[in-house]
Amino acid sequence: MSELDTLEKTLMAEIASAGDEAAIEAVRVSALGKKGSISERLKTLGAMSPEERQTAGPAINGLKNRVTEALTARRAELRDVAIQARLAAERLDVTLPVRQAPAERGRIHPISQVTDEIAAIFGDLGFSIAEGPDIETDHYNFTALNFPEGHPAREMHDTFFFNPKGDGLPPRLLRTHTSPVQIRTMEAQKPPIRIVIPGKTYRQDSDATHSPMFHQLEGLVIDRTANVANMKWVLSEFCKAFFEVPNVNMRFRPSFFPFTGPGLEVDIQCDRSRPGEVRFGEGSDWMEILGCGMVHPNVLRFGGLDPDEYQGFAWGMGIDRIAMLKYGMPDLRAFFDADVRWLSHYGFRPLDLPTLFGGLSS
Repeated sequence: MSELDTLEKTLMAEIASAGDEAAIEAVRVSALGKKGSISERLKTLGAMSPEERQTAGPAINGLKNRVTEALTARRAELRDVAIQARLAAERLDVTLPVRQAPAERGRIHPISQVTDEIAAIFGDLGFSIAEGPDIETDHYNFTALNFPEGHPAREMHDTFFFNPKGDGLPPRLLRTHTSPVQIRTMEAQKPPIRIVIPGKTYRQDSDATHSPMFHQLEGLVIDRTANVANMKWVLSEFCKAFFEVPNVNMRFRPSFFPFTGPGLEVDIQCDRSRPGEVRFGEGSDWMEILGCGMVHPNVLRFGGLDPDEYQGFAWGMGIDRIAMLKYGMPDLRAFFDADVRWLSHYGFRPLDLPTLFGGLSS
């Protein structure tokens, strides 16, 4: 048996024993690759005499053709086997119910939905969205908002402080309200300013209506002529649009906030005669929903503005709280439990984007 016969027998045996396409490719490379056994023999034809080339050339090329045909045939066989195995493994029982698409099965968290509703309302009123860091300094969280050092008003907030770094700087803290963004905006932007600030805030409190981490909405308007009448109109328009009622009665009561002067608490008319249900725009009850007031002159000064030239108003409310009021959620703690059953009940479909013309919660 000649050397080529021995090589052909070996290659054919390797092709027949190849169990998958990767193995077939390995045989092809070992035989027909740049340094393959057949390729190396083809390279020797150039050094042969014409008489030797006439005999060796057809023999080597014939071996190459037979091996190529065998490789192609075996690759086709393995592909057929793989397809049959895949068909057997991926059978579909057409009698099973159709699974919901992700867009139908998934749900948007109520906090995200309500934040989008708020953005849609105030965007229509000409406000822009502002954001700031969750980790703040004492200056932005307290001092610049008219909380003097040692002032009792600082005790209104149960603050999470970080341990000092030993660099001589005051310790950082988790912001207790979104109001620091007011100062940062005034420092970076010249009036007129019309912003709303949705974001996370942190206080040491936890029960059915309080959470150590909660979501707050802050609003700020700074202009030369901003006044209480403007503030009442903005808040009235927001409440009508958010609670989706044609009219709403609001009651403004004097209150104290270090960063406003005067400060006001806002109650909204409601009906609580039905168990577990609150209806706004009707009834004889009142419910407090937010605090507001004219921006204190000291806050304007800390923001780099002259209170003799500019004035403004601000307000703040809990996003979690107004979500609970609007959609009838009894316990704030469920917002953070990651219970899929709760989210399936109270959540919103991903394509239910809130718009004023289509209805916020339609």
